[in-house]
Amino acid sequence: MVRQCFVLFSCLAFGELVVWATGISLPSSIIGMLTLTLALRFGVVKLHWIEGLSNFLVQNLAFFFVPAGVGLMKHYGLLVGELLPITVATVLSTILVLFVTGRVHQWLEKHDVFHK
Repeated sequence: MVRQCFVLFSCLAFGELVVWATGISLPSSIIGMLTLTLALRFGVVKLHWIEGLSNFLVQNLAFFFVPAGVGLMKHYGLLVGELLPITVATVLSTILVLFVTGRVHQWLEKHDVFHK
């Protein structure tokens, strides 16, 4: 369990370091996830090293949304006035993400990336 935490938090810390050093306007957690993905892809990190903790985090993912939900309820008065733009932006961005994801998947299938 210690190694699992160390690997995941090391990737997050690396993301923090990259953001601090470069001033890039990208969340450090995204950089950390990309780092972990690359480390897994190239065999630097073995899946079984982090599988247990990763499964635990995914199984309890709903708990991580509680603070965001509480924050939304706290600012309910502000959100009601902007409900239409928020709804439109949410729907359009969801459609865009679905479209782009589908196209990327089609491209990857066409170029036989999944079967290598």
